[in-house]
Amino acid sequence: MGRSVSHPAGAVVAFRLLDDDGEDDLQWAYECLVEDILHSAQHAFPSLEPHDGWRGREDRILLRNAFADCGISTYCGLAAIWLARRDDGRFWEADCYQPQVSLAERWITQVGPKFEKLFGEIKLVGRFSNGEAIYERTSSCI
Repeated sequence: MGRSVSHPAGAVVAFRLLDDDGEDDLQWAYECLVEDILHSAQHAFPSLEPHDGWRGREDRILLRNAFADCGISTYCGLAAIWLARRDDGRFWEADCYQPQVSLAERWITQVGPKFEKLFGEIKLVGRFSNGEAIYERTSSCI
């Protein structure tokens, strides 16, 4: 079965290629992209604050607000920049006292198109039956 870049289930995802002129530059390109995400996302969505965490082993959380995590996952030079509803203990604890899930889903739905436009360079077109993904460049990148 094919493998593609990871991202949390149900997330709004923007895909980007890591620019690497050589293998030595891949880490540098990743670090530059992380800095760009931190700066651009905080500017576009002021409620997001820096957060250092992980969802599993592949999905790195960079920013967080009361409702969502913003993060990055990479695989073979492809980066998935994602925005997903929080799924941590503090979120679910707060949900017991005041429903948070609907508010989180509403916020993500509202900011999703702006998020994809801000970070997306390529979009997922579909998947083959073996799991391999097909992407195409977005019109704004041409």
